[in-house]
Amino acid sequence: MTLTSSQTVRSLALLVGLLSAASFSSSMAWAQPPVDPAALAETKAHYTKYEYRIPMRDGVKLFTAVYVPKDHSQKYPIMLNRTPYSVRPYGTDQYRTRLGPSVDFDKGGYIFAMQDVRGCYMSEGQFVNVRPYIPNKKGKEIDETSDTYDTIDWLVKNVENNNGNVGISGISYPGFYTACGMIDAHPALKAASPQAPVTDWFVGDDFHHNGAFYLGDSINFLTFFDKPHPKPTTGGGGGFRDRGEQYDVYQHYLALGPLKSVVEKLFKGRPSFLKDMTEHGNYDEYWKARNVLNHLKNIKPAVMTVGGWFDAEDLYGPLQVYSHVEKNSPGATNRLVMGPWIHGGWARGEGDKLGDVLFNAKTAEYFQQHIQFPFFEYYLKGKGKPDMTEAWIFETGSNVWRQYQAWPPKGLTPKSFYFHAGGKLQEKAPGAGKHSAEKQFDEYVSDPAHPVPFLERTTTSIARDYMDADQRFATRRSDVVAYEGPVLDDDMTLAGPITADLVVSTSGTDSDWIVKLIDVYPEDFPNPNPNTKEVHMGGYQQLVRAEVMRGKFRDSYEKPTPFEPNKPTKVKFTLNDVLHNFRAGHRIMVQVQSSWFPVVDRNPQVFTDIYSAKEADYRPATQHVFHSAEHASKIDVLVVPPGCVR
Repeated sequence: MTLTSSQTVRSLALLVGLLSAASFSSSMAWAQPPVDPAALAETKAHYTKYEYRIPMRDGVKLFTAVYVPKDHSQKYPIMLNRTPYSVRPYGTDQYRTRLGPSVDFDKGGYIFAMQDVRGCYMSEGQFVNVRPYIPNKKGKEIDETSDTYDTIDWLVKNVENNNGNVGISGISYPGFYTACGMIDAHPALKAASPQAPVTDWFVGDDFHHNGAFYLGDSINFLTFFDKPHPKPTTGGGGGFRDRGEQYDVYQHYLALGPLKSVVEKLFKGRPSFLKDMTEHGNYDEYWKARNVLNHLKNIKPAVMTVGGWFDAEDLYGPLQVYSHVEKNSPGATNRLVMGPWIHGGWARGEGDKLGDVLFNAKTAEYFQQHIQFPFFEYYLKGKGKPDMTEAWIFETGSNVWRQYQAWPPKGLTPKSFYFHAGGKLQEKAPGAGKHSAEKQFDEYVSDPAHPVPFLERTTTSIARDYMDADQRFATRRSDVVAYEGPVLDDDMTLAGPITADLVVSTSGTDSDWIVKLIDVYPEDFPNPNPNTKEVHMGGYQQLVRAEVMRGKFRDSYEKPTPFEPNKPTKVKFTLNDVLHNFRAGHRIMVQVQSSWFPVVDRNPQVFTDIYSAKEADYRPATQHVFHSAEHASKIDVLVVPPGCVR
């Protein structure tokens, strides 16, 4: 498909316009519902709004909206949210409909403080993406931890009728600011809940996974967010706003060409974070300085980290925040909650389904009422009893909440599933002998001009339900290899991380390797009733977990190395955790492919700086996935045995 220059630019405008609004609404902290006049009147009746410009230690003032209960019969804790997405509406006569992480907080008695972070909207100063942490700060040195500290210090000293206790929470980017606030925390900060927190933008969150650039989500987000912040403003938006035409996002991203040309067309030479990223194609000091995980030490507030099993943006973040606090802050109150949600799905919607997959429960409501609200009530007000559950984890497949005293749970049984000839997946390793004459590998051609799509039908955006979507379309493609196990006689529950341990080769010098774990439903699985989408659930291939490894980073993110063409090479990497019950009668499947578009940017399949690659650099490559006794490929999993202590 060839487009003229004007058509390509128009395609970009249409694409970005449709995506930017969805990205903006999904990124808002403490997700706001549509304005309900009755709810708005209720808020105004019970809260007085104040607006402050709180001075930081370097003199910069950060705009903060504070909603204080009109009832002065008791003192209230402060719930803080720091965001780059605006605390609008501005003006003391302009109110939000909902104030807290859920309606329980609005009714439960809290002071709500919402702050535009440094350099965003009405706050002064210079905005820096995932601003690096400065240990042992001196004088007027600042970072997000010091801005949080200074904000809390001012609030407890100046906001009327507070009880001296502060909680902080936030989703996505505000989750990053929440995690930063836990470091070198103010003594008044008693409870923190980083939710889908941004952590490491090269290894696992948002923009990159294992060094592979996440094209769709990155362009989606940056077209509205990545713009200069020269001075305080109430204005927002940005990006393209032309909407109204339906098209196939897969074809339009292809038409945009290499990433280099996308950057040039989109930002037209002006400074941008996307441009900065293209100048740091490896895991150098630029990225390492922006990784907050290694600084999660000596954490004092009680922590409850929240994430979604089907979060396409920040699934890595919550799992890693929990594990790093657990490792580096012994004795800290450290909790993890993982539910069957997309990005921020626990704060909006019911969480009862995703795409064609049903969870048979209002999981978001359950979390809000039975997990999140009691957590803050106890640590900020002393109400109720402490929940001693370390990990509240929703088990997909069986659709039940599990309570564990550690994550991953203790007592798991390691198990390996090996790839075999004929598309078989077995627990035994490939052997010599009578099977030695079988083909030792599976072969496919990966063509950057025809990458594997992320969904069977793609329209105007990176649909969020692709994280558990049907993979039958991919199984039918010649550039995807699938390995399927036998029908399960009994339920099998996998918990924790999954390791892809491949032996592969490519005719090129670089390649992406995508591994997908899939739950294959039995042929007699019932269709939904009513079946408005006319989906056939018999034989449905539900995606459970998938991850990409950019091959050149297989040994080091800092020092990429090329493949030797056609030489068997080990590529080993970790897929994010699961808690999934493969029911009796189902099958386990693993798929391997070398593109996943436009979720992941195309790999030219030659060893080069992909950010500066030209169209001529993109070449087809012949791929081999080995499954011989000498070169065995497999996935390693952890199985929950019967009677495992929960």
